[in-house]
Amino acid sequence: QVQLVKSGGGFVQPGDSLRLSCAVSGVTFRTYRLAWFCQPPGKEREFVGAIAQNGRITSYGDSVKGRFTISRDNAKSAVHLQMTGLKPEDTAVYYCAADAAAFFPSDVGNPTKYASWGQGTRVTVSS
Repeated sequence: QVQLVKSGGGFVQPGDSLRLSCAVSGVTFRTYRLAWFCQPPGKEREFVGAIAQNGRITSYGDSVKGRFTISRDNAKSAVHLQMTGLKPEDTAVYYCAADAAAFFPSDVGNPTKYASWGQGTRVTVSS
């Protein structure tokens, strides 16, 4: 059984940085592609970023390109999301996701393509 335990999140001001982490257990971590999604208040879940099993290929949603960075630590079975230049519109619940499928840029942004999800952590950006 895949378990994803999140850490990070909270209340920050515009322009601040924040790091989210997700620890993954119950699987052979290095064989899983990983992703972050967010769900703003009253909206559908949105793609934030994804990282391939080898850690060398990433993909990002248009709204976070250049501001957010996804990374993985295969030795510690963890995935991170470094968020910089936070904006009020980044306010959302953030979820980590994992799946054993191969990394295809054409579908990594589709939440239905991920079998396992963390519980979500709330990020609020406000002055």
